[in-house]
Amino acid sequence: MSDHQLRTRTPADPAPRTPVGSRAAAAFRAAAPALAVYAAVRALGLLAFWAAASAAGKDPLGPLSGRWDSVWYQRIAEHGYRYTVTLPDGSVHSDLAFFPLLPALERAVSAVTPLTLGGAGLLVAWTAGLLAAWGVFAVGSQLRGRRTGVVLAALWGVYPTAFVQSMAYTETLFTALAAWALYAVLKGRWIVAGALCVLAGLTRPSAAALIAALAITAAVTLVREYRDERRAGPVLRRHARMIAGVALAPLGWLAYVVFVAVREGSPVAYFDVQAQWGNNIDGGRALAAFIAGLPWPAALGLCAALGLLGWLVVLCVRQRQPLPVIVYAITIVVISLIGAGYFGSRPRLMMPAFPLLLPPAVALLRLRTTGRTAAVLAALACASAAYGAWTLLGAGPP
Repeated sequence: MSDHQLRTRTPADPAPRTPVGSRAAAAFRAAAPALAVYAAVRALGLLAFWAAASAAGKDPLGPLSGRWDSVWYQRIAEHGYRYTVTLPDGSVHSDLAFFPLLPALERAVSAVTPLTLGGAGLLVAWTAGLLAAWGVFAVGSQLRGRRTGVVLAALWGVYPTAFVQSMAYTETLFTALAAWALYAVLKGRWIVAGALCVLAGLTRPSAAALIAALAITAAVTLVREYRDERRAGPVLRRHARMIAGVALAPLGWLAYVVFVAVREGSPVAYFDVQAQWGNNIDGGRALAAFIAGLPWPAALGLCAALGLLGWLVVLCVRQRQPLPVIVYAITIVVISLIGAGYFGSRPRLMMPAFPLLLPPAVALLRLRTTGRTAAVLAALACASAAYGAWTLLGAGPP
């Protein structure tokens, strides 16, 4: 080694920084198996639905981009917020119940491509689905290793209502933002996490779960370190970026709530709009009434499903998942169960709670061979595809 090299490279010198592009390429290569598996199971779902729709003489694209909530998003993308409909019972449904990020992206994509708003919505949803699978993989890989991340992404893709991931809905977009925000927190990148929370807060109201995850994690961190040091100044200075990220996180959600309040002339206008849609918080009374009104075999089955959901939460706690991850997942579940809205949508509303799938992912990897794990995932993918085709061809919304 030359004298010049000795002078310019010493043990104290920092290691050369890897270019951002190289890091991104390496991250993509690591995630490639997860993305491939996810794309395969979603393609299977689309193929099953296309076959079922063709056999029934129906348009395969119609239910994906031209029914239910997707129509409301496209109307907002085309005309802005100004549409209401009065139902026969006198209740008024306003498009202000829908958050603005998806329709804004639909309008932007449609403006720069030949796609219709419906096609743009599908492109956004499918692209976001891949980004969500990548984020789910990143979180799973960070917590339990790369193989677990791959299986976790696959399980999220075969979730019973995963067919919604192929629709022009907000589930994939929100899950992508949430997964990458959680990953940023796990890596200590609080400003990035806060910025992603802002976008999540412009996507759907369940961003409250993500905001709570960041706020509770930060509060616990600050309290623990203050208790150890008994000096607030150094603790606050050390965690200035964390505090800034937490302060940033709710701004998207708050901005839309304030927008509705100003537009409607009432500080609680957004919550009134949601109540008109039947989406107000009732503490679980609607869920209890729904179960009580079912025939007893169906009621027992639903109670068993809720028991399984509770058991998954217990397993996540036993796994000692990091605080932001477990708070996010549990809050998503709670928000989904304590609302008074349409019961059939609740499994869909819980789909972004992907950390609940981490215990099953770990269990699948404990099977003796990779072939058995793949066989289980293949069976789940087929079942999910069949259920998705049957549901999408039905009359009720997902």
